[in-house]
Parts: sequence; structure tokens; C-alpha cells
Amino acid sequence: MKKLVGWFLILCSPILLVSMGKKSGITTRSIPIVKFKNKPATTLQETRWNKAEVAKHKRHSVERIVAKIERSKSRYELVSAKTGVPWHIIASFHNMEASLNFSKHLHNGNPLTKRTYWVPKGRPVGGKPPFTWEFSAEDALKYDKMGRIDWKVLDSSLYACERYNGTGYLRYHKNVPTPYLWSYTSIYKRGKYVSDGKWSNTAVSKQCGIVPIWKLLEERGHIKFK
Repeated sequence: MKKLVGWFLILCSPILLVSMGKKSGITTRSIPIVKFKNKPATTLQETRWNKAEVAKHKRHSVERIVAKIERSKSRYELVSAKTGVPWHIIASFHNMEASLNFSKHLHNGNPLTKRTYWVPKGRPVGGKPPFTWEFSAEDALKYDKMGRIDWKVLDSSLYACERYNGTGYLRYHKNVPTPYLWSYTSIYKRGKYVSDGKWSNTAVSKQCGIVPIWKLLEERGHIKFK
């Protein structure tokens, strides 16, 4: 009889532990989690990526941007080596913040002749102006802790880039793909912040977003996401 009770407790212990854990708020890592082989769930960013294409009427513009990025690849790779942020991510930020102009801060497009005066203000803290683009870019990426991101994973890459610009779209206008990422793609139509905190439902971004740049870089074999 004791042996039967013992075997019953062994077999039921995972159930008892789960029940106790739910009531006490304690989680136990000793119980294996069974993963069913259903179709993997996708995040909002992944769903948008899978659906988005470079807008046909904007493709030539994106190609010109990508060609310019390719010509400056060595400069992005120098900063990448110091920060751990892939070169194409740095190039994407550079296009968004400074239109690929190497005389401006990667933080926000302010001129390198002085410290930044837009948010984030007073960057870089070290050094003395005029700054080199590489020095400023390294500061911008470290300031936002971009070296901590798993850039091989698509979802974390897209979210990190959106966070670099601000999460207002995800928080207050979730149905509108942020043009910082999705402008010049088939899924972005209209809606944007026209100034800090001022929203317009009808305004349309005239700047190429990050995603179409990545799409073309992927087409050309430069990058590949998980």
C-alpha cells in the first residue's frame, strides 16, 4: 500500500506543484513546458514585415538610398566594430536621422560642429566639437544601449529601431505602422506625428523608412534575419 501511495505522489507531484505555484505566485522551473507543434505565433512587427513590400512607385528612390549606403559601408562597419551594432542598422538610423549626411549627429541630425541641441541634448558629453561622425555615432548607439539588442532576430530588431525614434505609434496609434519603419512600403498609407506630440490622421511621410532599406539589402544578400 505504501508503495502505491509513493508512486501516486511521484506521478501527481507536477500537478501539485503547479497548483501550489498558482496559489502562491511561485513558479517552478523543474516542470517541463510542453510546446505543441501548432503554427508559430507571429508578433505584430513580424506580421507587418511578412505583409510589407517596397512600394512600387517608391522602389527607385529606395534603390538610390541603398546604393549610397553600400558605398559608405566601410564607415558603418568601423562603428559597428566598436558598438556591436550591425552596419546596416547604423546605416538605417543614419538615413532616418541625417539623410546619410556625414556632417550630422546620428542622435538627431544636428550638425557635428557643436553638441546636440535637440533631444538627446548635449551629446556627446566627452570630446570637443567639431566631432567626427564616427565618434558621435558611437556615442549615439551606446547612449541608447543599442549594443544589447539581439540584432539577428527580426522582431527585436524592428522594435529596437522603433524605440530609437519613440514608441508613440505603438502606444497611441497601434493601427498605424510607424513611418519611421514602414514608410515607402505597401502597408503604410497615412498618419504621422507632424511635430512633438501633434498627430495628424491625414499627413503622409515623405521620407523612406527603415524596412524598405532592409528589404532591398536582403534582396541583395547583405542581411538575413531569423
